[in-house]
Amino acid sequence: MAIFYEDHPPPHFHVRYGSQQAIFDIETLRILEGRLSPRVVGLVVEWAMLHRPELARAWDQARRREPIDPIAPLE
Repeated sequence: MAIFYEDHPPPHFHVRYGSQQAIFDIETLRILEGRLSPRVVGLVVEWAMLHRPELARAWDQARRREPIDPIAPLE
């Protein structure tokens, strides 16, 4: 998962899994761009649902060019 400092709205995060890549909207958890296998999408959405407030905070931190707090992985 990555959030970039110079990225554009809407608030989103990037996922890379092997050669697969996608961008997910933080609010809706829909894929905005790219493609992942259904299994990987399920894992990403499960993780993001647990960490949506942290993702939103990370987006805000990136927009303010502040260090981004780490977010725990899916256990």
